Amino acid sequence: MEGYLSWEWCLFWATLSLPFIVYGFYSIKRIMRDDPNQKTVLALSGAFIFVLSSLKLPSVTGSSSHPTGTGFSTMFYGVGITAVLSVIVLLFQALLLAHGGLTTLGANVFSMGIAGPLVAYAVFRVMRKAKVPTSVTVFITVVLTDFITYVVTSVQLALAYGTFNESLISFLSVFAITQIPLAIVEGILFTIFIDYLERARPDITTRIFPKKEVAGVEP
Repeated sequence: MEGYLSWEWCLFWATLSLPFIVYGFYSIKRIMRDDPNQKTVLALSGAFIFVLSSLKLPSVTGSSSHPTGTGFSTMFYGVGITAVLSVIVLLFQALLLAHGGLTTLGANVFSMGIAGPLVAYAVFRVMRKAKVPTSVTVFITVVLTDFITYVVTSVQLALAYGTFNESLISFLSVFAITQIPLAIVEGILFTIFIDYLERARPDITTRIFPKKEVAGVEP
């Protein structure tokens, strides 16, 4: 999307993203101070975002569809830290892989690192309180991070080009062809991975999926 948005929209989305990024840096600093062991999970979260979001497929002219990889970070850390990880990944991709862009960095961060994770994290918290099974919770959370990301991307493009309602429908229709299958596949991938972590490294997953206590057994 390099050069695809006017400078006014680039500035608008960058300004909107900035508070989340600042809060995310503060959150990372606090986590590193209180629990240095989280470095591994933070690095893993960033790696998922980088690898999966690099797998792009051509979509709307000037843009592309790809998994976001933000579901893992969203479940573990919420929106702020996911926004920071997305900034790092998107900046690296723009400079070295010609993926995304510097002028549209704010817009891309807002859609992939803020809007998608914000909605998904809210739903994730509701499902955790409702004691929805882990596999269902993970799948829905990850799918939502992808789906909402591209709904917001479509809104961003529709605001910048043409009549809003007509443009929005057009962009959503084109993105849906590739993004819905990608979101489902990514949801399945992370569901399998979290299930593996629960068995192999329960010390990691108990932070977000506490083990149920068995009656009469000390935790």
